[in-house]
Amino acid sequence: MKFILSSFLSLFTLSLLAQTDSTGKSANDSVTVIIHQDSRLDQLVKKQASINEITSRDSRRTDKGFRLMIISTTSRDEALAAKTKVYTYFPDLKAYLWYQSPYFRVKAGNFKDRKDAENYQKRMNTYFPRGVFIMKDVIEVKPGKGGESDES
Repeated sequence: MKFILSSFLSLFTLSLLAQTDSTGKSANDSVTVIIHQDSRLDQLVKKQASINEITSRDSRRTDKGFRLMIISTTSRDEALAAKTKVYTYFPDLKAYLWYQSPYFRVKAGNFKDRKDAENYQKRMNTYFPRGVFIMKDVIEVKPGKGGESDES
C-alpha cells in the first residue's frame, strides 16, 4: 500500500514540476516565445529556392511539336544502329532512344512545324526503307529563341 501511495505522490509531484520552466517561472507567466534557429537553415531555404527556379525554367523549355519515328523494334541492337545512322546522315537532328517494354523506339528531331518534319521525312525515307513517320510529341525548345525549333 505504501508503494502505491508513494508512486501516486511521485507522479503528482512530477506533473507539478512540468508546469515550470528551468528558471522556476510558471509557463503561463511568459508571453514571448524564443526560437533558436540554426543559421544554416536560411542557407538551405535559399538553395532550395534556386533549385526550384532552375527546375521550373527547365520545364518551360518544352512545347508541343513533332518528331520523326524512325524505328520501333524489340531488338536493342537495331535501335542503336538506327540512332547511329541518324547521327551519321543527319548530324543536325537530335535522336532519342526510349525503351518501353518490350519495344525500343528511336525518334529524331524537334520540329515546331509539321512542314519542317515532312521535309526531313522525305530525305530520311531513303535511309530507312521501313518508313519514317511523323508523330506529335513534346519537343525541346532552345531557350531565348521565342519558341523556335532546334531544326529551323
